[in-house]
Amino acid sequence: MSEVNKYFGIAALQLNLADADNLERLLERIQKTKLRFPWVQMIVLSELALRGVGVHHARELPSDEERAFCRVARELGIWLVPGSMYEKCGSTVFNTAPVINPQGEVVGRYRKIYPFLPYEKGVTGGDQFLVFDIPEVGRFGVSICYDIWFPETTRALTWMGAEVIIHPTKTDTIDRAEELAIVRASAVTNQCYIVDVNSAGNQGVGRSIIVGPEGEVIYEASVAEEVITFEVDLAKVRQVREHGVKGLGQTLKSFRDGKVRYPQYEPGAFSPAYEALGPLKARD
Repeated sequence: MSEVNKYFGIAALQLNLADADNLERLLERIQKTKLRFPWVQMIVLSELALRGVGVHHARELPSDEERAFCRVARELGIWLVPGSMYEKCGSTVFNTAPVINPQGEVVGRYRKIYPFLPYEKGVTGGDQFLVFDIPEVGRFGVSICYDIWFPETTRALTWMGAEVIIHPTKTDTIDRAEELAIVRASAVTNQCYIVDVNSAGNQGVGRSIIVGPEGEVIYEASVAEEVITFEVDLAKVRQVREHGVKGLGQTLKSFRDGKVRYPQYEPGAFSPAYEALGPLKARD
């Protein structure tokens, strides 16, 4: 990767959103953010920011709303990850995050691999990871909310070269503190930036967090609406991966060079312990 533009400006919008059609509000806040912070090159929204939960909100993609996000990205000349939205694909519904480039083109759509089951009813998990390159900057990956509770998802993205992981979230429950711990652990064990942006108000409890490749908290938001602006330093990611966290553990190299075969990933793997857990269902 070129080191020409090692710094890259990002704005994470932790917005007070209704469980309704938020399109006009989102477009307005995107435009105001770029006007206020012209150095920002990417804007990121929270999971399901557009309409909140409910598979009845699902639309086929591209939709009119996605096209509106494409227009604003092109007009402002920014990369845009407008959170996620429910995508209808035949009789199946996915929780999908588009990635839009400064030309207003959708360069990829990431389907959440682990819907928050059994509570995210009617949503099917995707089976593909998404990474994308920003020229002369670096490689970015996308995951959504509950995905990060499964370490394999973040490791897969960094295995594919991701140096920054964009992670839209919609958490309105009491386990936000645990999520913050997972974000920090995921960043340091994978030596990458993680941009975890939650919603506020009716949709979430806020406390978005930006973490660097040594597990350092760059910023943690309050529970109120905030516009979080910062720069990622891609040279730092490469330095930490080469020399180790604080000059010590070179985790990704050790993982690469390890000879162990993990039993849970063997073809036809079966775990009596996991089978004994019973079915995945909501608590009575």
